[in-house]
Parts: sequence; structure tokens; C-alpha cells
Amino acid sequence: MRILFLGDVVGRAGRQAVAERLPGMRADWGLDFVVVNGENASSGAGLTAAHAKALLAAGADCLTLGDHAFDQRDMLAFIEQEPRILRPLNYAKAAPGKGARLFTATQGRKVLVAQALGQVFMKRPFDDPFSAVAAVLQAHPLGGLAQATLIDMHCEATSEKMAMGHWCDGRASLVVGTHTHVPTADAMILPAGTAYQTDAGMCGDYNSVIGMDKAEPMRRFITQMPSGRFEPAGGPATLSGVYVETDDRTGKATRVRMIRVGGRLEPSLP
Repeated sequence: MRILFLGDVVGRAGRQAVAERLPGMRADWGLDFVVVNGENASSGAGLTAAHAKALLAAGADCLTLGDHAFDQRDMLAFIEQEPRILRPLNYAKAAPGKGARLFTATQGRKVLVAQALGQVFMKRPFDDPFSAVAAVLQAHPLGGLAQATLIDMHCEATSEKMAMGHWCDGRASLVVGTHTHVPTADAMILPAGTAYQTDAGMCGDYNSVIGMDKAEPMRRFITQMPSGRFEPAGGPATLSGVYVETDDRTGKATRVRMIRVGGRLEPSLP
């Protein structure tokens, strides 16, 4: 199976880039399944129902969220109506929606997608992500009902993302980090067959501070004083993510590549 994961979509620039480029990428690369992290797609914080519909219409089979999952209030109700949107497994127990789901890809093949939030350096306390992910993997072993399994590890610390990759090695097809918006140069297949990248990067304008217009973040770093809200940068966006090919029989990865398309970053294709 050919699977594409795109990192955090940031603001209008990221949404437009996905809408313009993803349909062609699906066709040209023969993609069987696409996951997009959309938690910063609406004004840089959260995801509205309207913007979720647009990302799905562009070719995403599944949207993952993150710590900003419900910053946009209409997502509280919309996530219950739209099963293709996932919030983190270890979010608040009373949160609406699901943190993992089995999806149908091309030719009727099944793909399990799950997301977890990290604990290190995060602003709010979340439940243990490792036990949450372990329960999902135990219920859906590779080579069984799911032909592929993808884990979105949404957290600050690279060490925590790496630990999750090794924790899932041999039990997931792909473990990919999100949240920090900067793509890491470590796409690889781990010893037991799981594809891994510490952070997929973002789908947004890289002439920015992690997707935000530079002025306000720089002012806060320099003066320690806020003077306004963060606004997403609006220049040409780069789509950043990871591409993986898997063996339908075992669910393990056979090939992995970093993806960068458009915008300012050096291109990287499958």
C-alpha cells in the first residue's frame, strides 16, 4: 500500500496548498490512503467544520488533530458527525470523538489510524500515551484485520517521539511525529519494520516562525511582552510529510521517504 501523511496544516496558506496540490499527488503517486494533521488549519489554532470538509474534499481520507483539537468550538459537535476526524487517544476522557479508527483504503484494504499526545513539555497534563497506544495495537495486530497501521505522535519532545517509534516497532507500519512544525531528516525503517520520522513538519509558509507571521513571535522573544495575537503567515506554503510503502501481508514498511512539495523548502519526492 502507498500511504502519505502530511504534517500540521497551518492557516489559509496551508489549506490552499493542500487543496491545490493533494489531488494531483494522489493521482501521480498512486496513493492508496492519505492522512492529514489539521489541528492548526483554522487561524493557526484548531480546525473548523468548514475547513475540515475542504481538506477531506481535497483528498484526505483521515484528519488528525492534537492539543488544539477543540480550539474551534464547532469541532465539539462536528467530530461526532464526521468519523474521518480523530482527536488524541489520551485527551480528556469526556472529550467527544475517537482517538483511533479502522478505515477502508483502496481495494477494500483496512488502515488503522491512531493519535496520541505526548507528556513532556506540554502545557496541559495528558494520560500516558504509551499505554493508550499499546491497547489499540493489541486490539489490531498487524497482519490481522488491518493491512497497515499509522500512529501520529503529537508532542514537543523529540525523545518522546523516538521512544514511541521504538515502542511500536514491528507493531505499526508508520509512526510519525507532529506538533513542532519543523521536518526532521531522520525518515527510516526501524529494525522490526516500522517506518519512522520524528516530525513530519508543517503544511504552511516557512518564511515564518513555525507557521506564524514573524513579527509577533519575534517581539515576544526579544521583549518578553505580547502586543497582539499570533497570525498565520500567508506566503507560499510547502507541503511537508512522509510517504511510506507497506507490505499488505505483514503490514510492515518496505520504503519510506520524506516529502516536501512547493514553497521555500528544497523539494523531496517519493
